Amino acid sequence: MSEKPSDLSAAAPSGDAEAAGIAPGRDRYLVVGNPIGHSRSPEIHARFASQTGQVISYESLLVPVEPADAFAGAVAAFVAAGGRGLNVTLPFKERAFLLATRHTPRALLAGAVNTLSAGPDGLYGDNTDGPGLVTDLQQRLGVDLAGKTVLLLGAGGAARGVVMSLLQAGIVELIVANRTPERARFLATHFNGAAAVREAGLPPVRGIDQAAARPADVIVNATSSSTLGVDLALPCGLFAGCLLAYDCAYGGRPTPFMTQATLGGAAKTADGLGMLVEQAAESFFVWRGVRPATDEVYRVLRESTSGQAVGSADDS
Repeated sequence: MSEKPSDLSAAAPSGDAEAAGIAPGRDRYLVVGNPIGHSRSPEIHARFASQTGQVISYESLLVPVEPADAFAGAVAAFVAAGGRGLNVTLPFKERAFLLATRHTPRALLAGAVNTLSAGPDGLYGDNTDGPGLVTDLQQRLGVDLAGKTVLLLGAGGAARGVVMSLLQAGIVELIVANRTPERARFLATHFNGAAAVREAGLPPVRGIDQAAARPADVIVNATSSSTLGVDLALPCGLFAGCLLAYDCAYGGRPTPFMTQATLGGAAKTADGLGMLVEQAAESFFVWRGVRPATDEVYRVLRESTSGQAVGSADDS
């Protein structure tokens, strides 16, 4: 469960809110990224707010990648105007980590932040991607992770954000496989050396070459392959005995990875739409102290994604 930030900054002054076209008294939130037009976060959080009776405004903002200080400037301007919190999507999660003055343990381990909360002592950084994935796997899809082996494909920011939550879910083995094995081994070393993993007696992480990956109970694709519309070069027989092949990408039809998994013999496949909704619910809880119900929001989004291009669940 998240460490809930306290003593968040006050809502925007009424003059600032009126100038921005926002009703006075509404707490302001924002999702920032580049690109950002595809983001479903404003819709998701509007539904959460309506459901829970929270009075908020949630918008999106496209921030240029260059100059390098554009992101920090946008965040500072939003907070100065009374903004309460931000979701951060690609490519700014690492910059958000550096900008935060305090971090949750899971954000520290991930080295990336997707949820910022504004407080009197600065910005509080969290990463809700891991809880979003595990909640979707266990509650929506009914996969009990305890005692399972998990193969995580990819060693980038999306993978880093979910490792700790997978370990804490009771799995017995986590293998990270990446096209560049050095990155997989680096990620494994990072987590194996962390006190939060070592002292808690959590299973070690092993990093290997993607070509050496072997079958597992659950296989999670945290690469950008489906977003790019390409197949992964995976060993023959990888999906034999696989209970669930899960793609962190989502769309209106099965992703390339899901198709690979089905043809390879996986018992079940799923995309990352549920993770998108659940990580948003975790962010909402961090900010508002209220945990929204997600089933109806997931259903509405599922119906509306028909025929849409592939997106990524960690893109907020």
